[in-house]
Amino acid sequence: MHFAKPDASEHSPYINITEQLLATRGDGNLLAVLEEQPNQLRELLSGVDMNLATFAYAPGKWTLAESLLHVADTERVFSYRLLRFARADKTPLPGFEQNDWVPESRADRRALWDIVGELEAVRASTIALVRSLDEAGLAQIGTSNNNPLSALALTWIIAGHFAHHLVLTKTLYLNAANAG
Repeated sequence: MHFAKPDASEHSPYINITEQLLATRGDGNLLAVLEEQPNQLRELLSGVDMNLATFAYAPGKWTLAESLLHVADTERVFSYRLLRFARADKTPLPGFEQNDWVPESRADRRALWDIVGELEAVRASTIALVRSLDEAGLAQIGTSNNNPLSALALTWIIAGHFAHHLVLTKTLYLNAANAG
């Protein structure tokens, strides 16, 4: 199925930044992007010292473990929204405060590969959901954090959020750790 970029009326303006991260994949094969991203993360982290899990690139910033577990937590939230909206549930859904969640995740107590495995399991579930959707389901619009949001836009947000964190992992965590 082709996943055209959502119309501006299907999401808040900040989503455009997320979509730009995926602009290099011009064929619209968002499902392939969703499938490739966990492999890209594994490849990026291959050969990395597992102590890097507790590395923060600057004071007050999340550690790599916290950042990656945040990706898993956020994808769970976004996939839940995707399910609700695709099923035409019009109940407004609240936002969530990621900065409150991260310390409660206790990510730094976990092995980096354990977190990567969890992220892969979450992504497998997301892919199964996305594969089950048809155009009518993707066109459904719900309300999240007081903003209209389509199921289609959520598929882009999920992939874009992961893409954003792949860039952060490479540029802020791995490059900074290698430089220090």
